[in-house]
Amino acid sequence: MSTDATQYAWVPPEYNASREPTPSWKDNLVHDPSFPDNFARSARWCPDGSLALAQCENRTLQYLDLMYAFHSQRRLDFHTVVSPASGAPLPSNRTIAQAAPILDFIWYPRATPHDPASFCFVTSVRDTPVRLMDASDGRLRASYKIVDHRERQIGPHSLAFNPSAEKLYCGFEDAIEVFDLNYPGEGTRLATTPSRKSRDGLKGIISALAFCPSYDPSYSFFAAGSLSPPQSGSANVALFSEDTGEKPVGWVGDIKASVTQLAFNPIKPHLLYGSFRRHNALYSWDLRGDTTVPLQIFRPGAESRIETNQKIKFDIDIGGKWLSVGDERGDISMFALDETSASESLTANGVGCDIEPSLRYHAHDDTVGSVAFHPLQPLLLSVSGSRHFDLNEERPTQPGDLEELGSSTSESDESDEEKEEKFVKRQRRRRQPATRDSSYRLWRFDNLV
Repeated sequence: MSTDATQYAWVPPEYNASREPTPSWKDNLVHDPSFPDNFARSARWCPDGSLALAQCENRTLQYLDLMYAFHSQRRLDFHTVVSPASGAPLPSNRTIAQAAPILDFIWYPRATPHDPASFCFVTSVRDTPVRLMDASDGRLRASYKIVDHRERQIGPHSLAFNPSAEKLYCGFEDAIEVFDLNYPGEGTRLATTPSRKSRDGLKGIISALAFCPSYDPSYSFFAAGSLSPPQSGSANVALFSEDTGEKPVGWVGDIKASVTQLAFNPIKPHLLYGSFRRHNALYSWDLRGDTTVPLQIFRPGAESRIETNQKIKFDIDIGGKWLSVGDERGDISMFALDETSASESLTANGVGCDIEPSLRYHAHDDTVGSVAFHPLQPLLLSVSGSRHFDLNEERPTQPGDLEELGSSTSESDESDEEKEEKFVKRQRRRRQPATRDSSYRLWRFDNLV
């Protein structure tokens, strides 16, 4: 290779997991007076790494100006910030409110502020059509309607673009809706099970979708997972091909729990990773061999138990070398994804070997709901927050906490004036959930001190 070619060759970011990372930035979400205990459920980087978008508990999507904070280490007004990483202006609106709880969101795979046409994302909101939003100002570009047999609007629980970014896949109960972005109109429905009463196929809410990151025709498939735990002799993770449609081409795993996330290794597309609800382990499968047996089992630790129904999302770096995930204790674990073959990873009993974290450190004082590797630099973004109900905690009075209670001893023959005198107002504290730590942080994994 020539000197010029070597000079301009792209190298994936290297992560130094021999010591704890350097905390580069910490901040909280924009304060919402009507929802003081707001927190981010998940966050994702824009594909070019210029900014991040967070899905919040108060039914909003919020931009995080982390790249500016990383480069300058000081704050400016968000409306005047220019991203040093891209030189493009960041969105003018910090938050984008939605009418109902947000189920999922995903960036357009080629989104960048340099190209206004591609700078967009897709969001799924409960009981509303799927929305294609302009990332520069939050306006609606297009909507994709999913209607069930009762003529009700459906908000899908999972979203995914195919490798060519021409089709959008939306997973909901017992089906996947496919929209062609080049042609407006209704989508094509792929039934994952023949009928509601049938035991065949993939049943339940399709909670996770992931496409194999390869243009090789032999790997032109995607994985789908269900919230319904598998029945005896079946699995709740299936492989589908874009060519065959709704007929599964294979089944993966046999974990008796609900699927919360699926992801392929960006460099080794034959490796599939999955996480499950209330399950203290992540699994990987080699799709070239026996997919019923996990290749590796990633265990953050015995003390790192997951007892919440909240989705805790993991991430894999763009180089396919590291897997990161948080837990309820506020810790983040880093696992090395080495080149171990399937035969070397299996134990004598034919079960995948347990993998201990290469690094584990305390990051937040609450549940780490999501971690995200930066696509171009050795950075990790983490967000925390969870709903806690403490009966002994005195919560401040919020609007709507005052309830009018009438007297139950009033007689029917009393006048309106007498009834009004007996009508009292009593302050009644509702059981409000609290959040211990609703911050987001940026961690540096380079070799700088």
